[in-house]
Amino acid sequence: MSGGGRFYVKFLPVLALASTLSLLGGCGDNNAAPVAKAAPLDARLSEVYSRTCVGCHTTPDSGAPQSHAVAAWAPRLAKGDEILLAHMADGFAGMPPLGQCAECSADDLLALMHFMAGPAPEDTH
Repeated sequence: MSGGGRFYVKFLPVLALASTLSLLGGCGDNNAAPVAKAAPLDARLSEVYSRTCVGCHTTPDSGAPQSHAVAAWAPRLAKGDEILLAHMADGFAGMPPLGQCAECSADDLLALMHFMAGPAPEDTH
């Protein structure tokens, strides 16, 4: 291995830690009440939700509006999908760009947002 390769191997744990901390830093400050941890009915979006949204949107101390906390989402929804989509794509307040979902399309982001902004599925029956 060349000298340059040893540099990367030596600092790989530091880079891994920095990457992990930067992902955790995406959660901001908000005191919404805890809510049910439900998942969208679509299998693909359910996996995306579990992998990229749940960490902040079901943790009250994260600062993110909590999934299915309809009152917390109301002022955000009043801004309109276009502005919210721009916030999701670019990152806003404590939310990282694309909500950590690099493969999400605009339609995916909007579907996930509207799922989280609505009542929990068990509350809709």
